[in-house]
Amino acid sequence: MNKDKGIKKKDYFEKKEDKYMKNDKIQSTQWNKHKAFLSFVLIPCSLLVTGCKDYLTAPEPGVQQLDDYFISADAAKADITGCYTPLMWEFNRTYSCEWFIGDIASDDALKGGQNTLDMGNVYDIENWKTTSNNDLLLDFYQAQYQGIGRCNLALKYIESMKEDTVLTPRLKNRFLGEAHFLRGYYYFRLLRVFGGTPLVTKVLETAAEWKQPRASVQAVFNQIISDFQFASNNLWLKSEYASSDLGRATKGAAQAMLLKTYLYMASPYWNKQLEGEAGEYAKKAVLYGDSVMASNEYSLCTEYADNFTLEGENGPESVFEIQYSAEPWGDYNEGFGFTSGTFTTRLVRSRSAVISRCNDAGWGFDHPTQNLFNEFEAEDTVRRATAILVPDPAEMENATEEIYLGSAYLNNKYGLYGIRLDHDTRGPLNNKQIRYADVLLMTAEARLIAGEGDAKALIDKVRERAGLEGTTEGDLTKALRHERRVELAMEGHRWFDIVRWGNAKAVMDAYKATESEEAQSHIATFIEGKHEIFPIPVEEIELNPMEQNPGY
Repeated sequence: MNKDKGIKKKDYFEKKEDKYMKNDKIQSTQWNKHKAFLSFVLIPCSLLVTGCKDYLTAPEPGVQQLDDYFISADAAKADITGCYTPLMWEFNRTYSCEWFIGDIASDDALKGGQNTLDMGNVYDIENWKTTSNNDLLLDFYQAQYQGIGRCNLALKYIESMKEDTVLTPRLKNRFLGEAHFLRGYYYFRLLRVFGGTPLVTKVLETAAEWKQPRASVQAVFNQIISDFQFASNNLWLKSEYASSDLGRATKGAAQAMLLKTYLYMASPYWNKQLEGEAGEYAKKAVLYGDSVMASNEYSLCTEYADNFTLEGENGPESVFEIQYSAEPWGDYNEGFGFTSGTFTTRLVRSRSAVISRCNDAGWGFDHPTQNLFNEFEAEDTVRRATAILVPDPAEMENATEEIYLGSAYLNNKYGLYGIRLDHDTRGPLNNKQIRYADVLLMTAEARLIAGEGDAKALIDKVRERAGLEGTTEGDLTKALRHERRVELAMEGHRWFDIVRWGNAKAVMDAYKATESEEAQSHIATFIEGKHEIFPIPVEEIELNPMEQNPGY
């Protein structure tokens, strides 16, 4: 990317509206009051289940104060906006982006960074040495529960708000749908990392309610389905939202998550912990996948790479994105929620300023593996180049830091090369959580499991956009899994895919055999039945005694 284009994009994202924190109806003074409200009420309520040691000494908010706040559509909208923000959080005690698990735990990526000692929490995740005092897992766990706490409070008070000419029944139900969607989303994120965790679906108002039992995997899945079904029934289509509200949960996003949740329930690893049959769950997944496709709200971008540009945010292929902005809402190193930007750009960008194409080096985490590079077909050049940046050795300023355990490859989707950041926290590029291509592939997979519908046509539609011929693979399951890996490469999906398919050990053992002796010397043995999920943080168990995951 040339400098002129970089300057143009910089101007674009500096002027871009903060899509979660601001909207056309909430003025800055109102938002400042809301931030104070969140810090006083929402965060303490949510921390009842996340182990906040200061909660019992904090002033308990009076019900009358809350009733006085929830009196207008603007107040309800501002409160729902606050429910989205924990999705954005990537730093507290350490950096805790979900892709540190989704990419690096898998065969798609190595940790990277300056050396093997850089971010020991991730080194442990990468090499099957994780313990229950891993700070990344603790931050991730607590962020999800803070989100759940905010949703519970919103559901309690918005439900009882009086409707009027502004807060119409339809708008009120949309707000409630957003809260249900987000609560389901936070529980889904927890489930696939930790398994069953405590289920809290109301505001906890007394210390006596603090300790909550760990729920079964079945119970958590049931709650997730219930939340997404409510959301599907009450959220609006993407096309019905004002431009200032793009990025909020939609009916299509809720249906896509029902597709995804039922697909997980039909997948071997998770299904063995459930009561229902895989085929029945798969049939339900197919119905929701078909509904998303039939809505005509989404389509594949003509150019694959457009999904990962600032101009392409919330575009035709976007089903749900975590919204980020470069606006300076907060200060560096102050913990959860103090920036509206993402750390990911700085974390994954090359450590060499020359390679950054804007004299703005990064920290070099999330190195794609040779194993992933080799997965792409020879003709699949566009997707491979979009996912993996192959740096010029002559441009490396310090090869010993740029090359991690033999890999110099870089995550090209989120490096935002050619654009300077004015702060480490302020990467503006949204995180693409659900793309329409993912919906097509999930629906194809559900059709294969259910034994009904044309799966090949959906796989081939994704391949066609990449400029490839239809699959000739006789084993469509194998073809589907290949397509998911290359289409969604470096987007944080791979680890969760191989776990749910029930072949994580086989995949990781085979991957280990392809790595260099140096890399192999760091990798511990993958233990089936243990390493598919991660330990509940010990701090949480000490504060809320519950059973630890097997082997930890």
